[in-house]
Amino acid sequence: MRSQIEGSQAVARAVTLCRPQVIAAYPISPQTHIVESLSDRVRTGELAGCEYMLVESEFGAMSACIGASAAGVRTYTATSSQGLLFMAEALFNASGIGLPIVMTVANRAIGAPINIWNDHSDAMAMRDSGWIQLFAESNQEALDLHVQAFRVAESLSVPVMVCMDGFILTHAFEEVDLPDQEQVDAFLAPFVPQQQLDPDEPVTIGAMVGPEAFAEVKYLMHAKQMTALDEIPEIAADFRRAFGRDSGGLLKTYRLDDAETVVVALGSVLGTIEDVVDSMRDAGVRIGVLGVTCFRPWPAAEVRAALAHATRVVVVEKAFAVGAGGIVGQNTRDATRDLPLVVLDVVAGLGGRPVTRASLRGLLDDVVGDRLDPTRLHFLDLDLALVERELERSRHGRRPGPHAEHMLRDLGTVASGAFD
Repeated sequence: MRSQIEGSQAVARAVTLCRPQVIAAYPISPQTHIVESLSDRVRTGELAGCEYMLVESEFGAMSACIGASAAGVRTYTATSSQGLLFMAEALFNASGIGLPIVMTVANRAIGAPINIWNDHSDAMAMRDSGWIQLFAESNQEALDLHVQAFRVAESLSVPVMVCMDGFILTHAFEEVDLPDQEQVDAFLAPFVPQQQLDPDEPVTIGAMVGPEAFAEVKYLMHAKQMTALDEIPEIAADFRRAFGRDSGGLLKTYRLDDAETVVVALGSVLGTIEDVVDSMRDAGVRIGVLGVTCFRPWPAAEVRAALAHATRVVVVEKAFAVGAGGIVGQNTRDATRDLPLVVLDVVAGLGGRPVTRASLRGLLDDVVGDRLDPTRLHFLDLDLALVERELERSRHGRRPGPHAEHMLRDLGTVASGAFD
């Protein structure tokens, strides 16, 4: 059934159709509409047989999910930004034990300074936590990825986070194709846990492990992620046969066949990039797009194969490693090592800054014209004059004070008041 619906409501509908038995939630913008909607669905009986737990924090939410999943029930939560970081200790516990929890991450910037708008800093900060990370380009894909995420998680007994851009997707109204309960039930079998706490057969889950076996446990976590590189495409193929549309998988390609220049990106920015690529194709430029749906595990072989015929690659990403450089860019560089191509890193859209077609067109014209230094990290639409004024202030001030407040004053604005 096709419906014009908010992205958060579409995800809540998808989760409802997957029949979770425990939802533990703590509200934080911009994921709050998801868990509010699920609360209503539990209250009204639309989501029957589910215990909804409103906990005291995001750490409590993930801890409750760990307990519920270990007890053998299908489990779900959602969070964003600082909430994801508050879960950090528990995230590693969930993956270390191998619990098939599904979580929505409504991607949002990490403070300080406080910022509630979209970038990918939160998910990237947790990229090595042992969770599978799937990134949605659209609300339709966000909906579809949740249905697939439960199957991936339960097939491999690993936790999965589905990342969707905060506000850009969560609060946007788009037409989506909502599946019915019979379709989802046919695709997603009832949950049968691979490990389960049982008073009649007591075991310890998450026990102390010393040097004699810790490396082996970590190796098996890695092995499961590598297995997911085969499992995720198979589940995406099953989804296509069942629902009649392509969604999920590891990568998506756009006008890539003869592309000399390729743009690599994750999330909703792919739609804008594709529009710019269309206009450049009309002008005769051989350029294409490689969208990364599965960031963890990193599909290195598939990325390498997709980029094998390119001469230059520009990675546009909404996060970076401070003091090091691009995150997706470095993964892409590792995957294409020894190939005769140049990989450039461009950071864009931090803290919700718009990534416009005009800015992208200027960037890609520079890339195609070989006018960007591949040894440098580049920032799209960076106000260099504003940065230089603050650097100058720091050089000459004995106590220069907080950068953010100085730059806001230079811009003639004040700090935005926003609360979770």
